[in-house]
This record gives sequence, structure tokens and C-alpha cells, in this order.
Amino acid sequence: MLDKKPALSVTLNGADAPVRGWVVVDSLVESMAMGGTRMTATVTEDEVRALAKGMTAKLSLVGLPIGGAKAGLVATGKPREHALEHFGRTVAPLLHGGVHLGCDLGVNQADRAAFYDAADYDVRRLTRCARLPMDWGTYWEPLVDITGHGVGVATLTAVAGMPGPASRRVVIQGFGAVGRGVAKYLERHGHRIVGVADVRGTVSCPDGLPVDGLIKATDPAGTVDRALLPDSVTTANGADAWLDVDADVLVLAANMNAVHAGNAAQVRAALIVEGGNLCCSPEAKDALAAQGVVVIPDVVANVGGAAAGGCALTGTVPFDLPRDQMAAWVFDWVQERVERNTREVLEVMAGGAPDPVATLLTARRTATV
Repeated sequence: MLDKKPALSVTLNGADAPVRGWVVVDSLVESMAMGGTRMTATVTEDEVRALAKGMTAKLSLVGLPIGGAKAGLVATGKPREHALEHFGRTVAPLLHGGVHLGCDLGVNQADRAAFYDAADYDVRRLTRCARLPMDWGTYWEPLVDITGHGVGVATLTAVAGMPGPASRRVVIQGFGAVGRGVAKYLERHGHRIVGVADVRGTVSCPDGLPVDGLIKATDPAGTVDRALLPDSVTTANGADAWLDVDADVLVLAANMNAVHAGNAAQVRAALIVEGGNLCCSPEAKDALAAQGVVVIPDVVANVGGAAAGGCALTGTVPFDLPRDQMAAWVFDWVQERVERNTREVLEVMAGGAPDPVATLLTARRTATV
């Protein structure tokens, strides 16, 4: 998967203070690329490179004319506001040169605003985004659930093609913004959320968790306050306790390699949806396929945020609409493309392709020639 060299790979050492990280531009389209910024203690250059490659695939599959990129910033334990400020000043030439960096694991919208300020970066200075009638933060406010929406759409689309009852039992591993968005979406469409995992373990209820109450008991980082849950909810502290909850669908919305060679055999669900990036290791995907488990890949399901950002950066969004109508347009645009890509990747899987995403990308490129 990592054989093709990226268009640009930069090691970050810091402009005026020590910074450790990387920016990888996997591809450029019309001299532009985009991707999130990941800030963890363990991020590596190889991880950033894989994520940038995934961004290229995501943006290509939804048909946006912009390349894929990613940034990784090693969290050192020092004050994050200083790290973000130094990061912003270091990547300023890339931002102003057409490499747009946004949010990802460990970097929220306030963090993004902080490093934009340090870089003196405003997306409205970009030619194709010049007509955006509001600042970047205001554009994103009504789109907070867009990634969860896309993951939910992928889940519904996949479930619709599988035998079984109308209401499915769903476990969500990870209850940050994406996990909460998926939970709301799937419950609204008649499915039961029977298990949710966070950093402290797993909460579950076979009759369905009270999603609204669960969200109210969850902090912004995605940790559930067990003291606020009803007695009907069971708690388990094991790191992989979510694998013990009986469910039809497993939505992975947290860390990389959550399902790996060592735990793939424990998966009970018939369907896995990668609601985060690289949630199943390559070895796990092989094992799951042998078990008959269908995996909807991240580049198909986890595209809402990338698509929403890319729609604005490329001028695809109708900027003349009022903000709420503009947001509704983006939700509909994402839904249409996720539905199509989910159906088509399932068709490719059914045909036995060893790499369904690569096969689908090749088919799309061939169709446009």
C-alpha cells in the first residue's frame, strides 16, 4: 500500500522552537492538497504517510479535484498552546502555498484556529475559496456531525444489502465526535446501540443504550461518566471488552489497528464499518475476510469531514446559499457519494477483488478517460 512515493514529504523541526512532526503530501491536484493534523505521543512518519495516501483515495472517490495530505505532530507533554503556535509558524509556507491542514485525532477546531492564527492563514485567500462568505470556523459550526453522518450512511447502505432484521444491534468503538454522530444517526433510523467503548472500557445494554442520555454523560473527549448511567447499563473495564458485546454491526471510530491479527477472531459482527482511519490492520482484514466479515473501508465511510472541507476549498459548495442551506447541501452531497461508493465497493468485494479500493479507483479513472 505504501509503494508509491508521495509528492512531498517534510520533516518538521520548528521555526523558532523545537517541533517534532511531519507533513506528507501524497498527491497534488492543481497545486493543492488537504488533510488533517494528528497530534499524539506516538504518531510516526509512516503513519502520516499512510493517512495521506488514504486522503488521496477519499477525495478521489468523492470526485473532488484536490490532492491528499496529512500532518503529524508529536505531543511532548509540554503546553499544547505553545506546540500549536510553533507548529503553525513552521507550516505557514505550506498552508499559504496550497497545502491545507485541518483537524484530526488530538486536534480540535479550537486547536486548528490557534495554528491558523499563528500562521496568519485564512482559507478565503485561496483563489477557489475566495467567495466563501464566512470564516472557516463559522462554515464548520453546522457541520460538526458530518463525519458521523457519512459513517452512518455507509452503515445503513451496507446493512440494506444484507439479510437480517430491520433493526440491527450496533457496537461503537470510540465515542468522540464521530462515534456520537453515528450513534444519533443510527438510532434515528431504527437501530439499537447495544455497546459503546471509550478509554475507560465498554458500556452496554442488550435492549439498547439510551443514546441521548449517554451523550449527555459524555465529555468532549468522548469519555462516558458511568455515575450518570441508569442501572440497566452494564460496564466492563477491559480494553477490548467491546468485542465481547453481541452485535450485528461494529463501527470502529477510535484508534488505528483497533482490530488486528491478535483479536480479529473475536469479532462477532457480520459487518464492520471503519468510522476512523486505518481501524483494521491489513492482517486483520485478511483474517476477517476469511471469517466472512464484511469491512467497509475508511476511505469510503470516513469521508464526511474531508468532503465538507474539500467542497469549500475547491469552490464546489454553492457559496450564495445562506449558511444553514449551505450545510444542508453539504450533508446531501456527502450522503449521495457515500451511498454510491458503499454500494460499489460492496459489488467489487462480491466479485472477489483482493484490493477493493484500488479496483474501484482504477474503474473510476478508466471511466473518465
